[in-house]
Amino acid sequence: MLIGCAMMMACSGGQGPTAEEIEALDSAALKVAVMPTLDCLPLFVADASGLLQQDGLDIRLRMYNAHMDCDTAVARRAVEGTVTDLVRAERLRQQGVPLQYVAATNLSWQLLTSRSARIRQLKQLDDKMVAMTRYSATAMLTDHAVDSAKLKPERVYRIQVNDVCLRLSMLESSTIDALLLPEPQATQARNLRASVLLDTRRMGLQPGALAFREDAMSDTARHRQIRQLLSIYDQACDSINTHGLAYYRDLIVSRCQVKSATVDSLPDNIRFAHSAAPRQSDIDMAREWLKKQ
Repeated sequence: MLIGCAMMMACSGGQGPTAEEIEALDSAALKVAVMPTLDCLPLFVADASGLLQQDGLDIRLRMYNAHMDCDTAVARRAVEGTVTDLVRAERLRQQGVPLQYVAATNLSWQLLTSRSARIRQLKQLDDKMVAMTRYSATAMLTDHAVDSAKLKPERVYRIQVNDVCLRLSMLESSTIDALLLPEPQATQARNLRASVLLDTRRMGLQPGALAFREDAMSDTARHRQIRQLLSIYDQACDSINTHGLAYYRDLIVSRCQVKSATVDSLPDNIRFAHSAAPRQSDIDMAREWLKKQ
C-alpha cells in the first residue's frame, strides 16, 4: 500500500496523495479505540516503538477519553476493535453489535472519595454523589457498594461523568464526593489523599477486555492484521514486565495525561499478561448484572 501511494504521489507531480487516496489507506488500516488508561499501555508501547507500522503493517490507535465514545466508534464502524470493560461490551452485544474477545486486559477500578468529603466507609455514601457511567463496570460497582453497605439506592446519587480525566479533575477540585477511576488516574487521586472504598483487584475481578467486531475477525485480511497485532501486543507486555513501568514514564505521562510523580506511585505488582480470552466468570458477572437492569 505504501509503494502504491508513493507511485500515485509521483504520478501527481509530488503534490501528495489525494483525499480519495488517503481515505483508501485509512480504510485499509486496522483501527483500535483506546483510552488514556494503564490497561492500554501495551498498545501505547507497540505504537511508540513503531511496531504497528513495520513490515507493511498499518495499525492505528484512536484515542478517546470515555468508554462510551469507544463504544460509539466500534458500533459505527469507525474502528474495528476497542479496549473496553466487559459490562459495556456485553451491552453492545445485546444491542446487536457483534464483538469477539481476543484478550483480557488488566483494567481495574477503584471507588475513591474526595479528602474534603471525609468519607471512610461505604455506609457514608448515603446522600452523596458518585461519578460513574451508566451500563458499565462503574455502574455495576456502584450498585455493589450500595448493596454492601445496605443503603437505599435512591439515597446515593449517581452522576454520569463519562470522561475519566474529567472525573479526576472533579476530585482535584472537590466538586464530587466519590468517583470510580482506573489506573493511573486512581494513583494520582490517592496521591491527593483520596480514600479507597472499593478495589476490583481486591475483589478478584478482571473487567477489562480487548474486543473486535466479528466481521473483522471473519475477514481474511483483517484477521491477519489482528493476529499480527496480538503478537506485537504480547511482545509489548513482555517488555513492560521486564523493564518496569518507570521505564515507560514519559509514555505513560503523555498518553494517560497524568503527572510524572504518579508513575513512581503506581503499585509495583502491576503485570501485563499475554493475549488470552477473558475469564468466563467475569463475562457471566457482567451478564448477570445487565439482566437486572
